[in-house]
Amino acid sequence: MARLFFTQQLARFTSVPQIETSAGALRAALEDAFAINPLLRGYVLDDQGRLRANVTIFIDGRRCHDPARLDDPLQPGSQVYVLQALSGG
Repeated sequence: MARLFFTQQLARFTSVPQIETSAGALRAALEDAFAINPLLRGYVLDDQGRLRANVTIFIDGRRCHDPARLDDPLQPGSQVYVLQALSGG
C-alpha cells in the first residue's frame, strides 16, 4: 500500500493523517486523506481542485507531474510527501 505523509506545517491548521492507501493514482490517494479530515482539502487544493501554489507533492522522490490533474500513478510501496512551502525572511 502507498503511504501519504503531510508536513507538520499543515498540522498547525488541521489534523494531518499519515495514511496507507490502495489507491492507484495520486488524486484518489488524496481523497482517502480528505475522507479522514475534510478540512485538509482546503489547505492542499484550491477551489478548482488543483494543487495550491504553495503546496508541492513528491512521489518516491519525484515531484508531482501535473498539479491540476494529479493523475500520477502510485505503486503499492510508494511514499507520497505533501509539503507546504514556507515564506518569510
